[in-house]
Amino acid sequence: MTTFTKTADDETPVISIDAHKRISRINPNIYSGFTEHMGRCIYGGIYDPGNPLSDENGFRKDVIEALKELNIPVVRYPGGNFCATYHWTDGIGPKEERPARPELAWLGTETNQFGTNEFLKWCEILGTEPYFCLNFGTGTLDEALAWVEYCNGTSDTYYANLRRKYGREKPYNVKYWALGNETWGPWQVEQMTKEAYAHKAYQWAKALKLLDPSLILILCGQDGTSSWDYYTLKSCLLPLNSPLSTSAVPLIDMHSIHLYTSSSSHLKNVTAPLAAERAIEITSSLIDLAMIENRVPPTQLRPTICFDEWNVWDPIRAEGSKGAEESYTLSDALAVAVFLNVFIRKSKDLGMACIAQSVNVISPLMTSKDGITKQTTWWPLLLFSKYMRGWTIGAHVSCSTYEGPTSPEWVRFAKETPWLDVSASIGDDGYANAAIVNIRDDNDIDAKLEGPSGLVSVFTISAGSVSATNMKGKQEVSIKESTWDATGKYLFPRHSLTLLRWRV
Repeated sequence: MTTFTKTADDETPVISIDAHKRISRINPNIYSGFTEHMGRCIYGGIYDPGNPLSDENGFRKDVIEALKELNIPVVRYPGGNFCATYHWTDGIGPKEERPARPELAWLGTETNQFGTNEFLKWCEILGTEPYFCLNFGTGTLDEALAWVEYCNGTSDTYYANLRRKYGREKPYNVKYWALGNETWGPWQVEQMTKEAYAHKAYQWAKALKLLDPSLILILCGQDGTSSWDYYTLKSCLLPLNSPLSTSAVPLIDMHSIHLYTSSSSHLKNVTAPLAAERAIEITSSLIDLAMIENRVPPTQLRPTICFDEWNVWDPIRAEGSKGAEESYTLSDALAVAVFLNVFIRKSKDLGMACIAQSVNVISPLMTSKDGITKQTTWWPLLLFSKYMRGWTIGAHVSCSTYEGPTSPEWVRFAKETPWLDVSASIGDDGYANAAIVNIRDDNDIDAKLEGPSGLVSVFTISAGSVSATNMKGKQEVSIKESTWDATGKYLFPRHSLTLLRWRV
């Protein structure tokens, strides 16, 4: 948690960090990823058979090694919007017998050469857990139950035996399952009203947990600030003794929200992710309100928030139906850093966050036939995933603020927009870490720091311009390492992310 005091422009900024004030555990799942059958994410991204850079499974080895650097705990699949017409049985069994289908989310053809078994094997090689999104469009409850049985079943039953027939004796034990994706959106096949969705989601959840009570089920929310979020939470967060269910475990474990931000204006771009912070705060309150109104007892586990799609994305600059291949700038990298600061500050409420997406599609990692490119947004992800773990700790920032327009506009009245955006953590290794984004594009900021001591490791991400990019055949944005003796003030460069790390 970071608190803030607004000061005048001519006052010296102060950042105070209390490494002994542990606020809440940071769930490692906030560093999760997302792969969808969209553009070149799967085909030509993680799966590229015949390429000399691929292994015997057709998996790109350079992609796997790169993603291992990020230590990704969970990867969501197969969508996204794609899942609303996806039938998982098309993607199992002999590849020569798998049908090609029209794909309606991104208006292409799905060959089904990459499916459940391939994805789960890829997850095992990567060392990550799978997270499946169920088809709430053209899919059926029977189909969903069959998918769970195929992945997790241990008995002598049809779909568990089908898994064995196709070469996998032991169950995959897929834990995370989403009850649809963005079913509120007009772009969805089988778009639903909130009333229709809430009824269907609860009934599906009941059946799924009868089959496998260990599942973690994720409710489909909107952006955390909508009546859809309130209604679905109120309808589905019910006590165990509810007349609608006799389940011995809660049916809903997490509530999903999505947010993409972008602006061609740097200051709008880097303050936009603060909308995610307010969305998390509102969603957390809606969870509390639903539990209060439904008289859910305090002994029943409170759901967490699953922010399972987030990123900087301009859908005009990177059109979804054309593969959504963004060329990210330093400004975008700093916006990603602010997103990540938000997730650290709000760790109490977050059970998972998935950057959309992991390869090629609005991604920090791009492939070509000959190799990979780590975009500007790769570097803040790497720093945070490597160091910002353990516990969120108390921090206070005193500085002046950006007073201009924001995108979305409501951020201006809903959140403070300080020139220094800060989060802090302490790891189980005893090292404290502070991530500071100087969002200014015109001035360095000389600030007093209270808390760091001894020799401080410094990691800086910056460049000569906010428009710097790594997609020009050269790497303009990366991490520069240095040290600081923790005496005097520290000069935070304009348009930069600085991570300070010291032994407590």
